[in-house]
Amino acid sequence: MDVLHIILNILLPPLTIIFLFLFLFYPIYLFIKLLNCVRKHLCVENVAGKVVLITGASSGIGEHVAYEYAKKGADLALVARREDRLQIVAETSRKLGSRDVIIIPGDVTKINDCMKFISETISHFGKVDHLINNAGVSQTVLFENFSQIQDANPIMDTNFWGSTYITYYAIPHLRKSKGKIVVIASAAAKIAIPVATIYSASKAALLGFYEALRIELNPDIKVELFAE
Repeated sequence: MDVLHIILNILLPPLTIIFLFLFLFYPIYLFIKLLNCVRKHLCVENVAGKVVLITGASSGIGEHVAYEYAKKGADLALVARREDRLQIVAETSRKLGSRDVIIIPGDVTKINDCMKFISETISHFGKVDHLINNAGVSQTVLFENFSQIQDANPIMDTNFWGSTYITYYAIPHLRKSKGKIVVIASAAAKIAIPVATIYSASKAALLGFYEALRIELNPDIKVELFAE
């Protein structure tokens, strides 16, 4: 027993630290790193006056990506389900430098809503230059603990199909503007994370799909993936 206690005393502290890092601090670290990547990306390209459509723009990464574009003078079309939050993000974006901002409430998992996001953006601005596919939901449950397997569907519907639906309708307009598709993926697509099985699969699907789409659309439309 003494030997067991000694081993546990040696192993438990570093294991506890690793556990806390993975489940508490690592997502924050990835969030900051991703925003820094976006910031560096925007410093290279002049986006003043360009029209940028951002999904999942009501909070988190999408909200802060909107602010980064606003600081550079881009016009914004902000998409999310929560209209009240979109109003706040839109007002802040105007104060930061966006001349024109519209909000389009809706759900990226619904095909008709995705058609609406593009049509209303084109109707208002006459073009779209950047499509930022950011909308996503997370997972914090073991795969075997889903009460029924269908409960996992919203994760894939939002993280994967929510991006591909809107991309499909945006492509003709992005081709006219020689525009760009930016995909916010995740390190979970490459790194195995417990309680994130379906989430990891959805992000891996994004990487595979957009890597192939990049070849199909080259050179008319650029495709960039952020998977930090």
